Amino acid sequence: MNSTHHPDLSDIRRGDWVDRRLPSAWRPYTRLARLDRPVGIWLTLFPCWAALIQASHGFPQLRPLAVFTLGALLMRSAGSTVNDIADRNFDGHVERTRFRPLASGQLRTWQALVFLVAELALAASLLLFLTPYTRLVAIGVLPLVFIYPLCKRFTHWPQAVLGAAFNWGMLMAWAEVAGHIPPGAVFMWLGAVAWQIGYDTVYAYVDVRDDTRLGLKSTAILFGRRGKAFVGLFYGLTIAGWSLGGWLAGMSLPYAIGMLAIAAHLAWQTWRLNLARPDVNYRLFLANILTGILLAGAAFAGSW
Repeated sequence: MNSTHHPDLSDIRRGDWVDRRLPSAWRPYTRLARLDRPVGIWLTLFPCWAALIQASHGFPQLRPLAVFTLGALLMRSAGSTVNDIADRNFDGHVERTRFRPLASGQLRTWQALVFLVAELALAASLLLFLTPYTRLVAIGVLPLVFIYPLCKRFTHWPQAVLGAAFNWGMLMAWAEVAGHIPPGAVFMWLGAVAWQIGYDTVYAYVDVRDDTRLGLKSTAILFGRRGKAFVGLFYGLTIAGWSLGGWLAGMSLPYAIGMLAIAAHLAWQTWRLNLARPDVNYRLFLANILTGILLAGAAFAGSW
């Protein structure tokens, strides 16, 4: 791997809107919730919106749309807080994460724990607006949210656990709108898990040198120099899962055209992947916002 120092790899941008516009007391909490780095929010939201559209056979009703949008925001923020609490002793030694609030001492652990309780309480309050069945499905994600931050200590597959948790809202959307979770919804979710393993492996190559030195595990470390082939494999599984899931969900022809567009975009990402260039890999990770947009657009077009 290229061992060149990359000062631009830190995911905290000094002088951004958080520093310019927010009171100093708010800034570390905003960064703890990743509100300054919304890519994860979009990557959670678009698959969830796609599932809502498919389950609704068109534009979803406003209430579930609002509840699931807020839920994705809050649960992604809570997951980020849990992650930073678990990794507070590692993050200071990693190029990308060394300026995070806990790693840099801007917040104490107890403050982050109080903030986490508030995030989870707000997320739990949204369950009051959902059916009892959806609430039961929602509870199923909690073990994944809390296990994920510890996974990199004992398995090379933390990306799979994160993918299952990140995209759980897809299953909840079907539970809420349709009252059950059909096979098509499960295949859509599995496709999203494969997608996340792919793009989060690309992300993990940004940290692979630091993670190896710290004795942590990831799919990037497991795949090593074969990363390009494995990312391509999981992106292929993504297209397979979403194609089969869409067919089972009764999507029309425009959905298939959307799948071709997504396949082309993911193929381009795989082709551009450079294991020795963390800066390139980080940009490719960000490019998956477009994948999410295309998925939601395909679901909407395929519902007519």
